[in-house]
Amino acid sequence: MKLAALAFAAGFIAAAALNVPAADMNKVLRTAYRSGESKLDPQAESDEASGIILDQIFDSLLEYDYLARPAKLRPRAAAALPEVNSDGTVYVLHVKPGVYFTDDPALNGKKRELTAQDYAYSIRRLYDPKLKSQWLFLVEGKIKGADTVMADARKTNRYDYDRPIDGLRAIDRYTLRIELNTTDFGFPYVLAMPATSAVAREVAEYYGDDFQSHPVGTGPYLLKSWTRGSKIVLEANPGFRQEYFEGEAGDDPRSHEIAARLKGQRLPIVGRIEIYVIDEDQPRWLAFLNNEHDYIRPVPEDFGQIALPNGELAPNLKKRGITTTPDEIAWVTYTTFNLQTEIDGRKNDVGGYSPERIALRRAIAMAYRIDEQVALLDKFQSVRAYTPLPPAVAGYDPKFVSPTLEYNPARAKALLDMFGFVDRDGDGYRENPDGSPLVLEHAWYPTLRERQRNQLWKRSMDDIGIRVTFDKVEKLPELRKQARFGKVPSISYGWIADYPDGENFLQLMWKGSIGQANYAMFDLPEYNELYEKAKRLPDGPERNAVYAKMVKLICVYVPWMVETYKMGTILMHPWLLNYRKHPFGHEPWRYVDIDLARQPK
Repeated sequence: MKLAALAFAAGFIAAAALNVPAADMNKVLRTAYRSGESKLDPQAESDEASGIILDQIFDSLLEYDYLARPAKLRPRAAAALPEVNSDGTVYVLHVKPGVYFTDDPALNGKKRELTAQDYAYSIRRLYDPKLKSQWLFLVEGKIKGADTVMADARKTNRYDYDRPIDGLRAIDRYTLRIELNTTDFGFPYVLAMPATSAVAREVAEYYGDDFQSHPVGTGPYLLKSWTRGSKIVLEANPGFRQEYFEGEAGDDPRSHEIAARLKGQRLPIVGRIEIYVIDEDQPRWLAFLNNEHDYIRPVPEDFGQIALPNGELAPNLKKRGITTTPDEIAWVTYTTFNLQTEIDGRKNDVGGYSPERIALRRAIAMAYRIDEQVALLDKFQSVRAYTPLPPAVAGYDPKFVSPTLEYNPARAKALLDMFGFVDRDGDGYRENPDGSPLVLEHAWYPTLRERQRNQLWKRSMDDIGIRVTFDKVEKLPELRKQARFGKVPSISYGWIADYPDGENFLQLMWKGSIGQANYAMFDLPEYNELYEKAKRLPDGPERNAVYAKMVKLICVYVPWMVETYKMGTILMHPWLLNYRKHPFGHEPWRYVDIDLARQPK
């Protein structure tokens, strides 16, 4: 342990000798996002916008090598990759010495060093019932002794942060030891996520419920100003450690070009980042064209054919020096059906595990006009999906095609007839087998795209005689909250991979994720057993075979109607350098540069 710390210290001193200047405050990165942040608390919030900001302010122990493909972990606040025992149950990590939290009144003017205990405390926060963390599924049932402490906290309504946990201990100032209940070779991926990044206990306790508004971390940037849901400004952390670019270039020429430019560069490079929340596509697109933003990610679907006719960059944009890069992201879209038979005391027609309810969900999936979604809604910025596992994750099978997801309204109608869903009163819509009204209740959030999706749902369900309603409409954060607690019959949603393993998607239908990200309330013993078996296996053919069985069960019971894999494109102005989106990392802002000579005056 001491040798690891000394080795890091030697590397730190050698890097410092390069005397590369800190971030240039004259360089300002400007960009826009479609949805606003909610809470700037790494353990509390899971939406993409918040995660992007949190990843700049806080340090996780591990991160992804920026340019390496396929994805590869490397140390971030840790001095090295974790030491792991042979059966994947014990992980030991050493925190870099000399890393400090940014100044804050909660620290009483003291220089506060990052320690292993900060990571132990932060991981414990995921278990605190008061926090209601949406990331609990990452650790629940995994760390030895942690669930017992959580269970007692639920009884007393108070989580005891000082109670020892056998599997989560800082064994000295810089060394963290994590012991798991069972084998989990994928656990290091959890340590590369903002959800397990370090917060200082005294800061969290000082601000209490308002901690979400006072992010104090050790990362490359700090929060300078925040107008909620409108604009966030980050500035380079003046106390950030001397960190220099390290990593492997991928096989492609652009990756080598970026690596060559970054060689020896001190991070971060840009001194200020301005993030604007613009939820409508047109003003976001116009702001990019007017040089107000340095890149647009991704090209809005409504402007896809203007920017990329026939998949090629438009000549007028190419003439301006604008370039493209893929929005490397493992993003699956789907409609989730709530499998509870009742919601708030009312019958839920799509819920249940009986043969007729399974047949109903299959028929709905087979009747949905997915090709029209790809063409009309996505503007060909997506492709048809048959499995919840996208191509970039372990376990993906490119040959798998589900018959329950093939567009076939004639087969859907025959299936409904077979199971007694027929039109008894002649109004053009089917009733349940017991004669009661049959209704698909679909929840949505108020955007133009979702209105268009509702029209597509209406046409699709009219094709097979199923009445669909859209009475539940809320902003997306509220819909997510209701869905977590089983209050939403169906909702069209999506999931962006947090790490390069199919388990990240398959856990969304595991019983342990109910109340968190299992919006389907899916609880199938056979599926749960397979999930728990897969967690004990290392990456390889045996585990992939288990994943394949789980995917087939999803296709049989249809808690999800899998729709598409998103395939967006990012446009960049010529003065933006080094930008490349990692499939499992957040925005790479610490690596980007601005060429002031090429930037419009």
